[in-house]
Amino acid sequence: MNTIQATIRDTKTKGQVNELRSKGNVPGIVYGGEQPNEKISITTKELKNLINKENFLSNVISISLDGKEQKVLTRNIAFDTVTDEPIHFDLMRIVKGGKIILEIPVKFINNELSPGLKRGGVLNIVRRKVELRCPAENIPTELVVDLEGLDIGTSIKISSINLPENVTPTIQGRDFVIATVAAPTVVKEPEKPAEAAEGEASEGTEVAAESGDKTSTDGDKPEGEKAKEEDKSSSDKK
Repeated sequence: MNTIQATIRDTKTKGQVNELRSKGNVPGIVYGGEQPNEKISITTKELKNLINKENFLSNVISISLDGKEQKVLTRNIAFDTVTDEPIHFDLMRIVKGGKIILEIPVKFINNELSPGLKRGGVLNIVRRKVELRCPAENIPTELVVDLEGLDIGTSIKISSINLPENVTPTIQGRDFVIATVAAPTVVKEPEKPAEAAEGEASEGTEVAAESGDKTSTDGDKPEGEKAKEEDKSSSDKK
């Protein structure tokens, strides 16, 4: 579990908040449960490390505040529109016995052991995240889908995923699809219409015939006539 060192802040004006940010800290708030809301801050470096972790919005983290640890979930992070730097965050306390709705990411494993994918099939992912209603003390970090043995045409539905105890999807009343192993898509070039193909063939035949006629016309003249023509052209030149 991620643990972050947080500090209570006593900022009341926009100028004080900006000064806090200029010193490398990000203001935030912790809320939820029976405790009052607390204004806190953490370093920009620690917040960025949290953001860079996979699935950070669904991961339970622990913050150390005045020597006491609290389990929280990151509910929102605001970013500067120009610099894209984090400028504010909201953390929600995990209250035992409570329930929370979260989008949990889906992870696919054993792709190489799927006969359908080996034969050129495609994994068509319908849902990369599933919205679940979870007990605060039993939040899954991810939903694992094992592709071993799955062939082309297989549909992976929510009922085929082992959910933790008391964790239920928010969509009720239907067994919705998470992914499918689909057949490969082959793009074929359109065939030429039969009439066009016949037209091209007949044009080629006519061209060949015309060339042959011209050749045979010159070649069929007797040698005497050819000689007379040559003599005539010579005398004309003189």
